[in-house]
Amino acid sequence: MTESADPIRLAVVTGSVRDGRFGPVVAAWFAAHARRRPEFSVDDVDLIETGLDAGFAERIGAADAVVIVTPEYNHSFPGPLKTALDASGGEWRDKPVGFVAYGGLSGGLRAVEHLRPVLAELHAVGLRDTVSFHGAAAAFDATGRPREEVADAAATVLLDALAWWARTLRRARIEHATGSPA
Repeated sequence: MTESADPIRLAVVTGSVRDGRFGPVVAAWFAAHARRRPEFSVDDVDLIETGLDAGFAERIGAADAVVIVTPEYNHSFPGPLKTALDASGGEWRDKPVGFVAYGGLSGGLRAVEHLRPVLAELHAVGLRDTVSFHGAAAAFDATGRPREEVADAAATVLLDALAWWARTLRRARIEHATGSPA
């Protein structure tokens, strides 16, 4: 299998650890959407399971791309997610990061805007395209599917961008590691 044909290792990070959190519903939907695409190999990374141990950093390090599924708490992203980002620095370098956000009226977009400079400091490439759910609990049906078809379209746009960036940056990391000109 050639480098470009190798599956893109996509880590889907559930960034909330609160009791009663809605993140697993959103993350499961997005991960299932990504799994329908043969170019992705999906790793579900839930902070409630990995915590801040070396396992979280290893899984981010093994990924070619990351999607952070985050709620908006108090106009920002959750503290445990910030701690996880801080505890794993170099693993994020030169990797594309997409966002799936959920929350109240803003749909979690304020959380995403606060994540962008943190990820830039980690030398990750935050993607512009974002999937956002305003009033998330009402936006999903009882089976965990979004009620609006536009969500699937937004996920497709994000996954298309992630695939391009993941392949491009993986190739650059390989060339840089071998001393080839980038």
